[in-house]
Amino acid sequence: MTVKKESIIISAPNFQTAEFTIIGVAPLVINKFSQKVKEEMHRKHEGGSTSKKGQKREAKNFQENYEQAKHIANEGWCGLPASAFRAAMISACRLVGFKMTLAKLAIFIEADGFDRDENTPLIKITKGEPEYFEAATRNETGVPDLRARPMWKPGWEAIVRIRYDADVFTLSDVTHLLMRVGMQVGLCEGRPDSKKSTGMGWGLFNIKGADK
Repeated sequence: MTVKKESIIISAPNFQTAEFTIIGVAPLVINKFSQKVKEEMHRKHEGGSTSKKGQKREAKNFQENYEQAKHIANEGWCGLPASAFRAAMISACRLVGFKMTLAKLAIFIEADGFDRDENTPLIKITKGEPEYFEAATRNETGVPDLRARPMWKPGWEAIVRIRYDADVFTLSDVTHLLMRVGMQVGLCEGRPDSKKSTGMGWGLFNIKGADK
């Protein structure tokens, strides 16, 4: 019996980069995990089971919490996590029946810089200034809480560079997927696609110059 041999040809990666300017049509609220909280957790873990004995609950410094919730790049500008865009675009694939597992291998966001505390890749917010925002919410145990966060009012802007596998997506595909993120998924806190709620309708945007 003759066994027929088949050769497999693997093509080289065919990546392209597209640049988009996005304009916020809803507030953008960012909630970075506080560096101070991380340090406190680290001390408690080091202290073990006796770490809570005799401790007094520290008064909440709302202004400090507001500042700690910002993503600040090494260069001093404010940004939002590049991963927020990538996760949102992968999530948007559900709307069009495209495999999310395949999208994970085909879409990447090029960062403008990195967070000065934790090296998180960031996209620079090119227009708009953060404002102090205080919201009533509930913690994991259901207890009401007040939290201070930075909010950018509608009109905020950012330039997003998306690197994509052109053998999987066309430029039109990428554009339309990002449009769906802006109209249906959203970014950061209170977005419609929030895992724990239906969101507040925050983090929505349009693509400048894109036809609907």
